[in-house]
Amino acid sequence: MMLKKIIVVGMGYVGIPAACLFADVKGFNVIGIQRKSKRSGWKIDLLNKGKNPIGGDEPGLNKLIEKVVKKNTFHVTDDFNECKNADVILIDVQTPTDEKGVPHYESLKEVSKKIGKTMPKDVLVVIESTVAPGTTENIVKPILEKESGMKAGSDFSLAFSYERVMVGRLLHNITKLPRIVGGIDKESTERAIELYKHIVQAPLFPTDCLTAEVSKVVENTYRDVNIAFANEVALMCESLGIDVYKVRELVNTLPNDPSNPAANPVRNMHFPGAGVGGHCLPKDPWLFKYGVDTYGKFKVKPNVIIESRRMNMYMPEHTVNLLEDGLKQAGKDLKGAKIAILGVAFLENSDDTRNTPTKPFYEIVKKKGANPVLHDPYVKDFDYPFTSNLDDAIKASDAIVILAKHKEYLNLDLTEIKKKMKNPVLIDGRNAYNKEECEKAGFIYRGIGKPY
Repeated sequence: MMLKKIIVVGMGYVGIPAACLFADVKGFNVIGIQRKSKRSGWKIDLLNKGKNPIGGDEPGLNKLIEKVVKKNTFHVTDDFNECKNADVILIDVQTPTDEKGVPHYESLKEVSKKIGKTMPKDVLVVIESTVAPGTTENIVKPILEKESGMKAGSDFSLAFSYERVMVGRLLHNITKLPRIVGGIDKESTERAIELYKHIVQAPLFPTDCLTAEVSKVVENTYRDVNIAFANEVALMCESLGIDVYKVRELVNTLPNDPSNPAANPVRNMHFPGAGVGGHCLPKDPWLFKYGVDTYGKFKVKPNVIIESRRMNMYMPEHTVNLLEDGLKQAGKDLKGAKIAILGVAFLENSDDTRNTPTKPFYEIVKKKGANPVLHDPYVKDFDYPFTSNLDDAIKASDAIVILAKHKEYLNLDLTEIKKKMKNPVLIDGRNAYNKEECEKAGFIYRGIGKPY
């Protein structure tokens, strides 16, 4: 029996779990393609040994990788010639934005060219990377057509189907959450729907390509706006001297009324915090804006969306303000102070440092003359030096700043930690500790949205 050959380009947080899930389907053979770069080329050998390059807690992924490698249905290479006899090609590369919100599609364009040069007739190409609305039709499709000499919609199928992954829930979200599938034509949509039926145990919603692209960026923009609202409320609560988390608890007591949901919709105020990170939320509002600016019929100024993004970008700076205030109470200036920053990853129990708010926080305190020391138990690589030894970070420090709610940070012995510090200042950016307990232990405590 001929195995159906699936190529997955990009071995990251989306590509690895997707590839392994398909490789576990009877009749499928999956080849992962990963660029041999200094930063991520090491993943090739590790994955081919059946090992998981993604750190942190990822339920089921270690065993799944080991299983499909042993079955010989999953292999990773850097050779795009594998696309020559592919039935399906999935594109899972990063699509970052710059400081002005303009997407950088170097990786997307590069792999599209290589795929176009090697892909066979009748192949199905699916973009899973998040892109600005209009990208599939206006950027990827022309490249594939030019390089292949074939026409999309007649010689090959093309679709956009976005992932809903979250670090710590990669396999769960791919298999259990509904999937949006948008092709450039009806046949492309239908072929992609049939493909995802093999791994998705939830409804599959067919639509057109542009609607699917917009749905993806709106989904993450919605969350970014809601977090910005929570952050703004947190600042207002700080000003008034009350606890935003108590306010959130009370607001969210409003129940959903099934007899008339529209008349009394449930409230779901999000959590505030020291900043928003990850690959999606910090860039998807900009991708949405860029798509409208580039391909829209008229100009739209998305004030709510952009101001929300700016609010979330401001939160690391506000956390620095809290740090300076706490140190001032301790009689210490930020300049020359040793600051133990706990958490390099943007999300708890993860090694994902993409767009982490820890980076701007570190840069601000460094610029102000402090001596920041980064700690993280999961992270393997980062732009700045860090340690995995918690004692080294805390010893003789003037303040501890919690920027990721890693489980290793949640039950620290405050009495013992205080003995190791020069000044007992604790800045809680993730609501990891109880204010009263910290103050009882002799700490000067500051927290996002907490009274002081």
